[in-house]
Amino acid sequence: MRRFENTCVLVTGAGAGIGRAVAERFAREGARVGVNDVNADTAASTVAAIEHAGGEAVALPFDVGDPQAVELGIAALVTRFGPVDVLVNNAGLTDFAIISRHFLEGDLDWWDRVLRVNLTGTFLCSKAVALSMARRRRGSIIHISSGGASHAHRSLAAYDASKGGIEALTRAMALDLAPYGVRVNAVVPGLIRTYEISEELAAERGGVVPLGRLGTADELAGPVVFLATDDARYMTGSVVRVDGGVLAQQRSANVDVVPPSSFPHVPMADS
Repeated sequence: MRRFENTCVLVTGAGAGIGRAVAERFAREGARVGVNDVNADTAASTVAAIEHAGGEAVALPFDVGDPQAVELGIAALVTRFGPVDVLVNNAGLTDFAIISRHFLEGDLDWWDRVLRVNLTGTFLCSKAVALSMARRRRGSIIHISSGGASHAHRSLAAYDASKGGIEALTRAMALDLAPYGVRVNAVVPGLIRTYEISEELAAERGGVVPLGRLGTADELAGPVVFLATDDARYMTGSVVRVDGGVLAQQRSANVDVVPPSSFPHVPMADS
């Protein structure tokens, strides 16, 4: 299908994983795609793959948490492909070495770093395109959330707070932008295999999923693209789960990768 001919789409964090799959899917459906990533090489790699398949794309290597970089990057995209019709806010910190910290060991630098990219970056990119969409009385903004927005992970307080903020922002933006024909929705990925692991470990981790396996990035791309189509024209403020049923169940403790045995030792105070 070519549902996005003559459409400009911006996907943040599209150098790899879910973002890359989403960018490639939009391109296959005829969109001209702005491929953002903080890493210039991975952004260029996604663009090369899109162009090799016959699509149109441009690399936009900027930090979504930097207001000036966001403005300049999106201005470059608009100059190349015209005003943004669809924005997918996928960029986020997911490196466990950065985002994982027990609450008692957290500090302001850690908190600010995670929220700056995950939540503030979502706000900045949305703000940069929303006025143009409102003036044209059309547009779709799709945020990528997480199960952590509604169900907590151990030792991921800042990450979960950022994703909870994204879902609250989804609802608030949907109400503010609906009168202008701009829709805002969110997608909640489940356990998606976007990294190299053994088949044995993949099977073990997939065992907690009701559908019995880890998901793929391509299985996220379809629902994300759907939310930008006319078939979803009466959807706004929605949070769509694409998780194989994980959040529908009473979650098993082995969904978490940080066991309580690794928590900091806190001596009990004398009474």
